[in-house]
Amino acid sequence: MKIVSVAGARPNFMKIAPLMEAFRNHPGITPMLVHTGQHYDERMSDLFFRQLGIPEPDINLGIGSGSHAVQTAEIMKVFEPICLEHKPDAVLVVGDVNSTIACGLVAVKLGIKLVHVEAGLRSFDRAMPEEINRLLTDAISDILFCTEQSGVDNLLHEGVAREKVFLVGNVMIDTLIKNRAKADASPILEDLGLRAGEYAVLTLHRPSNVDDPAIFGRLLDSLEVIQRDLPIVFPTHPRTRKNIGVMGLGERIDGMKNLRLIDPAGYLDFLKLTANARLVLTDSGGIQEETTILKVPCLTLRENTERPVTAEIGSNQIVGTTPERILEAYRRIITGQQRRPQTPPLWDGQAAVRIADILARTISSSPAGA
Repeated sequence: MKIVSVAGARPNFMKIAPLMEAFRNHPGITPMLVHTGQHYDERMSDLFFRQLGIPEPDINLGIGSGSHAVQTAEIMKVFEPICLEHKPDAVLVVGDVNSTIACGLVAVKLGIKLVHVEAGLRSFDRAMPEEINRLLTDAISDILFCTEQSGVDNLLHEGVAREKVFLVGNVMIDTLIKNRAKADASPILEDLGLRAGEYAVLTLHRPSNVDDPAIFGRLLDSLEVIQRDLPIVFPTHPRTRKNIGVMGLGERIDGMKNLRLIDPAGYLDFLKLTANARLVLTDSGGIQEETTILKVPCLTLRENTERPVTAEIGSNQIVGTTPERILEAYRRIITGQQRRPQTPPLWDGQAAVRIADILARTISSSPAGA
């Protein structure tokens, strides 16, 4: 059974790594890896692949950046000939980036079974491009693997057949658990002059936060207060760094002596940073999951989350973008008022193995396109 797995952006790498290992170790699966190059930074891509032990992609499409429509169309144009040439039994896509829906559409139109890993997550905010990608990919998938019970519930509510849906755990957590000891050896704290438990980590990249000067300004109001208490390490997304200049925020940020902008970090360095932080402030979905496993308090700078289990039993709080809510939650953390977080079911490092076993049973029992 041949499975073509697709990676498009950096968050996909952490999800693909354990899957490729599980497929290589399964006697019934022949894996093939396609990197669309949707987010391609040679230094960062090479670093992630090397650190996570991901094999070199069999094919790199080299798509690069572009508008949502252009990027999706270009990926479809170059992915279709690959499917026609290699005739996989299934195409596996992960997450919610443009590569996910683009390659999913190509597979389904060619009668190839489509597998979606991280299915069923919903923010219920259709202003998020990722939400559209999630909804559409789930609607056309043949096999759907969920990280948490909310994903199963959402899919069943949307009318997806129960026999197509599997709760398997979280492949991103597989990667975290496997690499935790390796990350502990990172010298990033020493390099930045930080002490464990005495700093915060910040990530901001969503257009809703960094493209709107009013919202970005409100977030800076909150950060201005927090950085008086704790150094804030801010690995800065290229989009965010660009907007800081365009919006004329550089002088204000320079005035915050404890807000430290650094270049985006590799996976192991960033894992070491988050694991030892007093708290994390983020608008990233994946970081909500990682901090839940690390038991590090997380403030999500959004009005919603597609990963509710992180807030229901994990270490995450959804605090929006107003200084009052952010600082109220921050003070609860600093004064030790946050509840003790729990680990979500099946987030045990074995999700990819479960997926490989289910695919070997399910796909081999029916012909491609059936």
